[in-house]
Amino acid sequence: MTNLTNSTCIAELQPSNRFLASAVVYGLVLAVGLPLNTASLWILLRGHGLRSPCAVLMVNLAASDLLLALSLPLRVYFYATLQWPFGVGTCTAAIMMFRVNIWTSCIFITLISLDRLVALVFPLRSRSLRTSACACKCCAVVWIIVTILCIPSIINMHRRFNQCANYTPCFEFQVLDMGKGSSPIALAQAIFLLILLVINIVSTVVVIVALRKRPSAGAAKVNNKMNVILIFAVNMLVFMIFFLPFALQLLAYKKDGGGETLRALICLASVNCCVDPLIYYFSLDSFWQDKGKKQTDVGTYSLSRSMERS
Repeated sequence: MTNLTNSTCIAELQPSNRFLASAVVYGLVLAVGLPLNTASLWILLRGHGLRSPCAVLMVNLAASDLLLALSLPLRVYFYATLQWPFGVGTCTAAIMMFRVNIWTSCIFITLISLDRLVALVFPLRSRSLRTSACACKCCAVVWIIVTILCIPSIINMHRRFNQCANYTPCFEFQVLDMGKGSSPIALAQAIFLLILLVINIVSTVVVIVALRKRPSAGAAKVNNKMNVILIFAVNMLVFMIFFLPFALQLLAYKKDGGGETLRALICLASVNCCVDPLIYYFSLDSFWQDKGKKQTDVGTYSLSRSMERS
């Protein structure tokens, strides 16, 4: 069992099925997520570059997921051996890579949904707003704000880790740190995730209603409609499966009884980096094509333009 002291430190951990299960889950996520996101990022940059706002958002989402995948070998090692020889700084960085991925993934997925919604509902009026330059600025702002908000946690975490002279609990401290976090911060984080979920749900409903009101002439338009709906369905499912339970647990967390559930939900949240590439596939018509082939860069944009002509 894990013995918690009054400080950050944890008595040296003993092997258990829970730690073994964590090592297996993170290992599987690493085996799938690392090559999948590396390939996705390469395809996006090579085939699409930063020529459309949708592609810009997806490049940033893929980069965020790749950062998470790159931190997973350290998690696998820790839960497989229950030892941490890499120092306090490395552990702090690995934990923060996970946290940054959670927030940036949520925001970029929501921005992708909003971009698709605006492209479909306001295809002409949104042209001046939906530019690659605007998308790049938005992504830069997201990275900067999330990083700045993480700085106090990084400083506090590093200081408390240094109190453990004999044994560094590393990723087990992630759960303890969330439990010791102030209730207003946990509440604000959960509310923020719930707001993003509501935005995705509303966007999905609006798009489905808009598509039902427009005629479908030809198999190509029907296929594009299905792709549009699948984009929003995947976005919403990613939130509901991977992020919503995490947000609700932050609200309901009890230091004496919620640790095991929160550990499981942290594992679950990491799986999102394996599912996000589905968004790229359904969002870009020519995702698997090289840039030499003359196809429309963004599926929903081509759909909206074709419908404007009809």
